[in-house]
Amino acid sequence: MKVANRKRARVLALQALYAWLLSGNDMKQVELSIVTTNDMTKVDMEYFQSILAGIANDPEKIDAAYKPYLGRLPEELDPIEKCILRLATFELIDRIDTPFKVVINESIELAKTFGAEESHKFINGALDKAVRYLRKDER
Repeated sequence: MKVANRKRARVLALQALYAWLLSGNDMKQVELSIVTTNDMTKVDMEYFQSILAGIANDPEKIDAAYKPYLGRLPEELDPIEKCILRLATFELIDRIDTPFKVVINESIELAKTFGAEESHKFINGALDKAVRYLRKDER
C-alpha cells in the first residue's frame, strides 16, 4: 500500500473520529457517511477501518494511555486535539507496523492542518512523552 494511501486514511479517520465525538452517533454510521461521501479509491481501507474500530471499541483505553502525558486536564482538550491524540495513541499501541516517528510526524501534520494555531506543538510534546512508554522497544 502506498504511503499516500495511509496518509489519506488518517485524514478521513480523523474526520470520522471528530464526527463521532461530536455527534455521538454509532461509529459504523459515521464510517458509512465518510465512505459514501468521499473518493475512497486512494485510501488504505484496511488501515482506515482498523483505526475506527480500534478506537470505537475501547476509547477509554486509548484515552488512559495518553492522559498522563498531556500536561493539562483531558477535559481542556480541543475536540480535534483529542481525536488526533486518540488516532496517534491507537497507532502507537496497535499498529506497530508504523514506525513511531511516522505516527508523530503525521499527527503533527494533522494538527497543523485541522487544529488550532499552536496545537501541533502540544500534540508533538504529548506524543514525544507517550512514545517513551508506548514504544519502549522501538526507541
